[in-house]
Amino acid sequence: MGGSGTWLDWAVELQAIAQAGLAYGRDDFDIERFERVREIAAEMVARGAEMPVDEVRPLFCDEAGYQTPKIDVRAAVFEGEGILLVQERDGRWSLPGGWADVGLSLAENVAKEAREEAGLEVIPRRVIALQDRAKRNVPKFVHSVCVVFIECEAVGGSFQENIETSASGYFPLDALPPLCEPKTSEAQVRLCFEAHHDPHWVTQLD
Repeated sequence: MGGSGTWLDWAVELQAIAQAGLAYGRDDFDIERFERVREIAAEMVARGAEMPVDEVRPLFCDEAGYQTPKIDVRAAVFEGEGILLVQERDGRWSLPGGWADVGLSLAENVAKEAREEAGLEVIPRRVIALQDRAKRNVPKFVHSVCVVFIECEAVGGSFQENIETSASGYFPLDALPPLCEPKTSEAQVRLCFEAHHDPHWVTQLD
């Protein structure tokens, strides 16, 4: 779910406050108040996104405990002067990746994503950058997201069409296909190229 504008920032902050209050609150009246704050936040998102509030709740209010950012891992795999991109089902292209799964390390997660989306076996080599998605990609999400770009070396495998991607290919920086901006921007691809060509690259942090 995406969106923009101050109203979404307010809704996200209210949801985070309510979630923390529900996790740590002990007074029954406070719990009731935090539940109402969370409902108001869901109603704000529903109104702004023009969605039924019943559809928003499981997407926006589905977590318990202190709210922390989600982790999105992206694999940067090179062949010659080309970077690996996969074609999403909407026809646009992105670096292979997705949400990090519980129980797997970052390296294991990015290797899994490369295998599932591009059919490749890869060895993660180094972290290129950790970025705050809200500062780098559009549209804005209702969840805070940390995107981890990891340079990987392909050691085998080949693409097989799957439920997430319909094609893969290596592209030079000056001939990129239409990118899926919510997942991968041109600036992010450019950053991966810069890291790839710099043996002394220092991990970039937002």
